[in-house]
Amino acid sequence: MQQDKQPDYHAVVFRDRAAGFAFLTRSTATSERTIEWDDGETYPVVDVEISSESHPFYTGKARTVDSEGRIAQFEKRYGGSVQGADGGDDKDPA
Repeated sequence: MQQDKQPDYHAVVFRDRAAGFAFLTRSTATSERTIEWDDGETYPVVDVEISSESHPFYTGKARTVDSEGRIAQFEKRYGGSVQGADGGDDKDPA
């Protein structure tokens, strides 16, 4: 690999301000702002809107879709049974 064509890969702190959560990792992301980390070193800090600490899926606060309620609402609106194109019911006369 040609070293001069690769992006600078360095230590960066990603901070979720909504959750008060930050983690140190390596990335090519850059920032003018810096933060002093627990080890006493200063790293660039990138603020993010959502992380695993604040995302509804990971926190267990995800909204679930009530599919049974949607089916009941459909049947209430359009009737309980759907008939075939020939006007008869869909049951097999056996």
